[in-house]
Amino acid sequence: MSTAVPGTAPATAPARPDAPGRTADRVGRGLLVLDALAALAAFAGGLAAVATAPPDLLVVEGWRTFGYLVFVGLWTMLVLRPRGAPGVWELVFLHKIAMVVFALVVLDAPGAVTALGVDAVLIVTTAVAYVLTRGWLSWRGTRTPHPV
Repeated sequence: MSTAVPGTAPATAPARPDAPGRTADRVGRGLLVLDALAALAAFAGGLAAVATAPPDLLVVEGWRTFGYLVFVGLWTMLVLRPRGAPGVWELVFLHKIAMVVFALVVLDAPGAVTALGVDAVLIVTTAVAYVLTRGWLSWRGTRTPHPV
């Protein structure tokens, strides 16, 4: 006698051949959660910087601080739909790689070494998550059948 609920796949249904394993997917998403939490902590620290910023740096500090919040959102989108957010992975990689390159160019500037280290770690954790969750699959099925 079958215990399957009508309209649902049986428990023994094979996984999609291109889907990541359950453990890999969880570890990858866990790394993305850590990235989002790091950005959230940076946002909290940024609020303190905004509160104490001199008038000539207030807008720049605010812009930087709210940028952290954008990254909280980007990593959260990837946690929720790692294979359903085409372009989000690439935007995160583009920004983090650009920041590492920039930090290398201005290595003697205050904060450059810290930015280099933080963004390099974020590149690594995001790249590992990309592989574990098979983030490249987010582009599957995104092409329109007819030119616009």
